[in-house]
Amino acid sequence: MQYNSDVDIIVHEENSGITDTIIRRCMLTTIDNPFDPFNEYDKWEQFDVDHNYNSASYLARIVRSSDELSELDQAMAIESAIDEIIELNSFGVFKKVFERT
Repeated sequence: MQYNSDVDIIVHEENSGITDTIIRRCMLTTIDNPFDPFNEYDKWEQFDVDHNYNSASYLARIVRSSDELSELDQAMAIESAIDEIIELNSFGVFKKVFERT
């Protein structure tokens, strides 16, 4: 299974007893990358690789996932890996960004 830093976050909200699923996309990026990873992915990735961050590869090494997981469980595993990277981020360069809707 191949991962990139593009993640679908699935949030459950209860509204009058009905549970709706809302998908909110987030990505792992760095504080100095001037490009929007959602709308300028190629430029974003080039900057990321040129500065030796390799965020997508880093995320792929950290995520604990499997083809056997449901789409929701995979999204949660990827988000958890992003959060772990940020928590262990001793130089403070990584951050999680959400797609603007």
